[in-house]
Amino acid sequence: MTAVDKETFQAEVLDAQGLVLVDFFGDGCVPCQALMPDVEELSEKYGTQVKFVKLNTSGARRLAISQKVLGLPTITLYKDGAKAEEVTKDDATKGNIEAMILKHIS
Repeated sequence: MTAVDKETFQAEVLDAQGLVLVDFFGDGCVPCQALMPDVEELSEKYGTQVKFVKLNTSGARRLAISQKVLGLPTITLYKDGAKAEEVTKDDATKGNIEAMILKHIS
């Protein structure tokens, strides 16, 4: 999983072709930390079909707001640079993330 920041987000996510899953997380976000191993596991399973990146919003608040990320954790799937779908807060579970991925790769 690649870590992106406000300098690399444009190139790695918005300018990318195909599917890119972004894990938006924050330093003090306990649910984010709990979800991280699940997202890492999904990246190993689907990494050939979807590019997985993570963004620490603690250092990129404006970027997060510009992407309409208003709560954490937020897992967003982009297709060819456009937001396709996302799961956030209590809905950000491994099962829901995997279902979202499967919907877009099949």
